[in-house]
Amino acid sequence: MADADQLSEPAPAPAASVEIKAVPVRRPGRLIAGVLIIVVAAALVKSVATNPRFGWGTVGHYLFAPTVMEGLVKTIELTILSMIIGIAIGVLLAVMRLSPNPIVVAASGFYIWLFRGTPVLVQLLFWAFIAALYPVISLGVPFGPAVVNLDANTLITPFVAVLLGLGLNEGAYMSEIVRAGLLSVDEGQEEAAKALGMRRMMTMRRVILPQAMRVIIPPTGNETIGMLKTTSLVSVLAYTELLYAVQLIYATNYKQIPLLIVASIWYLVLTTILSIGQYFIERHYGRGTARSAPPTLLARIWQSFSTWRHTRVEVPEISRHGQ
Repeated sequence: MADADQLSEPAPAPAASVEIKAVPVRRPGRLIAGVLIIVVAAALVKSVATNPRFGWGTVGHYLFAPTVMEGLVKTIELTILSMIIGIAIGVLLAVMRLSPNPIVVAASGFYIWLFRGTPVLVQLLFWAFIAALYPVISLGVPFGPAVVNLDANTLITPFVAVLLGLGLNEGAYMSEIVRAGLLSVDEGQEEAAKALGMRRMMTMRRVILPQAMRVIIPPTGNETIGMLKTTSLVSVLAYTELLYAVQLIYATNYKQIPLLIVASIWYLVLTTILSIGQYFIERHYGRGTARSAPPTLLARIWQSFSTWRHTRVEVPEISRHGQ
């Protein structure tokens, strides 16, 4: 009967909740480091802004000069075309490296060994002087008669030499990036595709590559930014990209530092744009791997500066009195 009486008793009323202010943990080390960084940054900005030897007036005068803008356009053009060539070759070589045919694997391995093992500047010079090795480039049946004979000096212009040097070199690096992405996909995906009757190339295009993009995109973005800066090497071939454009200007007015600052500003602008694009592409292909997308840099800064606000938390009053 006692048990029945206890069961019939009404449940106790829920404890009243009160609001308390949860004070975040103070971290003086972070505050001190932040203050020191701000002070040093302010000192550097003041030094750079007030030093007349930087020639900021000259920088502003040539920042949008026609010669500089023409070189900027050519730099963007070289970056885009070279990356397209590099990515296409990289995907092909990565697929060849994963082929069951040992001859195909050996051919792709030799290509990667050759182009990764020599400096890109040396490759650019080789393509620029290819006419010294092959004055006439013949196209036709292997070991048979030539159908077309082309003059190398006419065919390999400075622009073509630059594209060949940058694109073929980039293909060797992109192949390893793509191969790492392909290997990151579980083998069960390919087995499931085979069970559905999909061919190897269809499986690669519709199943493996879309999943591998999550691994491929970040290093590819880094390679694109690196390619943007690598285009400055083509100035040795007298191709008028951004760096060579400012070199032509300071060769006449002898204001090397301001013109190099102009080139640096444009490289930083383009790099910033590419970094922002890379961030959003990574967020796109990273969907489904996390409950929420990672916060942006501005969001993280805002969260850091808003920690001083007190957080209001509701707790039961019974817990507050320890009863």
